[in-house]
Amino acid sequence: MTFQVDAPHLATRRRALQLAGIAALAAVLAPRMSFATEAQVAEEMKKLFGGKVMGEGRVKLDVPEIAENGLVVPINIDVDSPMTDTDFVKSVHVFADGNPLPQVLTYTFTPQSGKASASARMRLAQTQNVIAVAEMSSGALFSTKAQVKVTIGGCGG
Repeated sequence: MTFQVDAPHLATRRRALQLAGIAALAAVLAPRMSFATEAQVAEEMKKLFGGKVMGEGRVKLDVPEIAENGLVVPINIDVDSPMTDTDFVKSVHVFADGNPLPQVLTYTFTPQSGKASASARMRLAQTQNVIAVAEMSSGALFSTKAQVKVTIGGCGG
């Protein structure tokens, strides 16, 4: 007589050990992840815009001062522009000095856009500066910056 032993608990235990190993590896590697510095953001901006002087006042960057959940931080950008054939926003670039890559996103506009406005959600791993740079059809640049404090589990940090 042969008995067949069904052992679903072994698969569950094995999977739990695999997940524990992955979690331990993540805990070791996470503190070593590199994040962009202010200098790297400045270098990236220099690559894109050269030594052009950036004005202020036309770009509105709406981000929360405190983000309780760094996984979904809302970002809204508005640029004051008539959006005519001769005077419009060509693009808006967003940079963050605490993300793995300094340039987070780029929006492209045309006069047909009607309005230079965009919204997104971005992931912020830590407290950092978010910088928006608008590039106009004339070649002029306008920028603004805001700091977003990312709390740990909503408890401050």
